[in-house]
Amino acid sequence: MYSTIQLINLLGAGALLLWGLRLIKTGVMRAFGASLRLWIAKGTGNRFTAVLSGIMATLALQSSTATAVITASFASNGAINPRMAQAVMLGANVGTSIAAVILSLDVHWFASAMVLIGVSIFQMSNYARGKGIGRAVLGLGLMLLALQLVGNVTGPLRQSEVMIAVLSGLDDAPAFALILAAVLAFVASSSLAVVLFVALLASAGIVSPSLAITLVAGANLGGAIPPLLAVLGEGVEARRLTLANLVVRALGALTLTIFAQPAATLLQAFLPDDSMLTVAAHIGFNLALLVVFLPLLGPIGKLAALAVPKPATPERGANYLDDSVLDTPTIALATAARETLRVSDIVLRMLQGSLDALRKPGPAARSIVSMLDDDVDAINQAIKLYLTRLDQTELDEDDARRSTEIMGFAINLEHVGDIVESGLVDVATKIAKRQLKFSPDGLAEIVALYEKTITNMQLSQTVFMTADPQLARQLVAAKVEVRRLEAQSAKAHIQRVRERLPASVETSSLHLDILRDLKRINAHLASVAYPILETKGELDESRLRPDPALTPRIASE
Repeated sequence: MYSTIQLINLLGAGALLLWGLRLIKTGVMRAFGASLRLWIAKGTGNRFTAVLSGIMATLALQSSTATAVITASFASNGAINPRMAQAVMLGANVGTSIAAVILSLDVHWFASAMVLIGVSIFQMSNYARGKGIGRAVLGLGLMLLALQLVGNVTGPLRQSEVMIAVLSGLDDAPAFALILAAVLAFVASSSLAVVLFVALLASAGIVSPSLAITLVAGANLGGAIPPLLAVLGEGVEARRLTLANLVVRALGALTLTIFAQPAATLLQAFLPDDSMLTVAAHIGFNLALLVVFLPLLGPIGKLAALAVPKPATPERGANYLDDSVLDTPTIALATAARETLRVSDIVLRMLQGSLDALRKPGPAARSIVSMLDDDVDAINQAIKLYLTRLDQTELDEDDARRSTEIMGFAINLEHVGDIVESGLVDVATKIAKRQLKFSPDGLAEIVALYEKTITNMQLSQTVFMTADPQLARQLVAAKVEVRRLEAQSAKAHIQRVRERLPASVETSSLHLDILRDLKRINAHLASVAYPILETKGELDESRLRPDPALTPRIASE
């Protein structure tokens, strides 16, 4: 029973360590996310400043994984030169080593102080930046408390015969020890947490110096896997960067494992404390990678380009959604809005393409619009999943409302795309197949309504991005104008049918279908204005006029 309790205590301390890491990362990103990302992007003028940027960002975030994902996102968008991005990655590895030194310092009272300060800042602050700082300080305190718990738990393990037997087996199987540490770092998404844990085991005499160095090598190897998996859906440059980082760490880890015993002997001559020996091995490993590979950024980039070639056809899907900023809701919502605006541009091209197909019927219009509609569906799916993941974080009222607005506009754009593809383009296809022509007046009415709809779509984009109440009112008024134009055109068309104009008779149902579809499209576009007007108190719950017969009864009630 005692060993079971000790195992629960150890797992609980490990969970608290990981939670503290998460709080530091989310707190820093929410407090300084925009500034930090901008600083990383600007601090890559040369390879030395890029290394410094990686070190400082990782010290702030306490996570080389977070720095790697941010850097990969910049590389994918072309904001950072790929060579400089690789230098940032090398600096991030060094940054996590320095963080290990800071966190391994034996200052018992500091943990409690950080928890007290962090909670106080979080409770007293009314702004996102203050609460973010409070989270980060609290996370640091929880990490230090977790390390104390791990130390208390691992102390008695020094006399455990079972633990000694298991770790002795690892001492004789360095390859398995390397893989085990890599798996732990991958599962925890943090090489820092594993290195600190190994340092405590070493200080308790549970692992030998050579085994500790092998486990450090494995932790560094495993820590390079989560960034690669995180950017698989992003651009080619992001995948190249994280793959190169993984290969660099793998080469270093294999080399350190092979020379673990000589390295342990060398470090023991200078550092008799096994805890500091582990941290020193972590620092030495990443400094060696920096010294060896910083001059080789060009060859590394060429090898990565060979391993991950550019696709023959352009990549489809979302361009701006960035998983690395999900901890910073303001930035994440901005990227989602930008992606939604891109969807709007694609739908606008579809609408203009369907108008061109009516003016000059041809077989190519349907295939082009269908391809664009597939793009709309794919990007919208990505936006929905992204916002769903964002909503799992703590959003304030304004951010939650903006998330709902983005989701709503994206869904309405998807409906507009479906109407264009299955309705308007279908009519254009029928016109081409049957060799039909609208009457001059009928075509002029349709074109006028089309042009009004295109103008309204452009207006809806502006309303979506600016949330301007005046423009929102214009968009709602434009919807009413479209309804009036649709009714006038339908009435004029029916009159032409009654007069037996051949072109009007042949295209009667098609003409009315186009009017109906354009009216539906404008209704979807106007939906972006309603939340804005509702917030300002300028929207009635119903357009129905009050019934005079019911008014006295309602008043009496």
